[in-house]
Amino acid sequence: MTKSSVSPCMKRAFAVTVFGLGLTGVAQMPIFSRYYIADIPGFGWLGDFVFTHILHYALAGVFLLLAFFFAATFFLNRRPLTTLTASGAIRVALYTALIVTGAVRVVKNISGVYLGETTVMLVDWSHLFVAVLLLLAVSWSRRTARKDFTTS
Repeated sequence: MTKSSVSPCMKRAFAVTVFGLGLTGVAQMPIFSRYYIADIPGFGWLGDFVFTHILHYALAGVFLLLAFFFAATFFLNRRPLTTLTASGAIRVALYTALIVTGAVRVVKNISGVYLGETTVMLVDWSHLFVAVLLLLAVSWSRRTARKDFTTS
């Protein structure tokens, strides 16, 4: 994004949403209960699979709204020589892969839809792998001061 195209409040909302998705995504695995993190006062909800599953879906809806808003803002307010940086292109590709694998995971959870064990495992592991790659890409871009998605 160019510096003036998206408000800092929207960027913060996106960051909080992505953090929430990461947290609730990890909570889908029994990690928080297994390592007694859910036993810490105030963190019990992390051990509740159904609650974290519903929260993950709700946050995914907010994420999609924000992602489409940012994409529309990029294409509608684009300056003549504004392009994605390499770091921005990598992150956009990873976010897109997360959206696609997440959508397949939602379809798999619809009653009457059967994808097969191998396909389900491949999609689940791909979703997790892309999330880890995104974490690494965002960490790398922050560490090397390549925070912007676009050149301006």
